[in-house]
Amino acid sequence: METVSVIGDGTAPPESELYRVAVKVGRLIAEKGYALVTGGLFGVMEGASKGAKEASGLVVGILPHYEELSNPFIDIKIPTGLGHARNVIVVSTSRTVVAIGGGYGTLSEIGHALKMGKRVLGYKTWGVKGIENYESLDDFLNALSNAI
Repeated sequence: METVSVIGDGTAPPESELYRVAVKVGRLIAEKGYALVTGGLFGVMEGASKGAKEASGLVVGILPHYEELSNPFIDIKIPTGLGHARNVIVVSTSRTVVAIGGGYGTLSEIGHALKMGKRVLGYKTWGVKGIENYESLDDFLNALSNAI
């Protein structure tokens, strides 16, 4: 089964736009038959995981610690003990990486993904050369639908 990795703002609350967008993205990924890979924690990672589960998708969480603490929508928990270094694993597992908002952790994942030659689609994320970055939700979802 092929995967799509979703990265982004780990602090986005459920009532935020970024979380709601992540739910839509996760649902779309699952409906297209892909497994979802995230960092397994909260914010955008949780939103995407929730959306994928609503569409009966498979969700993999690459966790930063040895404990299995994760959002409640993860099917396969991979506790790495690597902290932020697990970001490399999150983006290396998929040909397509989706960035939604995000801080420096997301920026590091984007850098690794681009260095590996991955396709990176972004919604309101870092303005880094090589990212297909969108401000319009409709344009972003259409691009993602066509990319996977």
